[in-house]
Amino acid sequence: MMKKRCVIYPKDIQNITGKSERYGQVILCKIRVTFCKKPHQFVTVDEFAEFSGIPKDTIESFIH
Repeated sequence: MMKKRCVIYPKDIQNITGKSERYGQVILCKIRVTFCKKPHQFVTVDEFAEFSGIPKDTIESFIH
């Protein structure tokens, strides 16, 4: 059984959106601001799903 990740990284956002890895970094910064997180804190799949409007199931299919 494969474990699911709860954290999302810039490379994941690149794979999902087809944009650059730098774009993924910018999106993660925006999510941290939106959710009042500190720069060192991780962004979860749930937070990315809420911010982006992409269903969690779809995101999880990209990050296996």
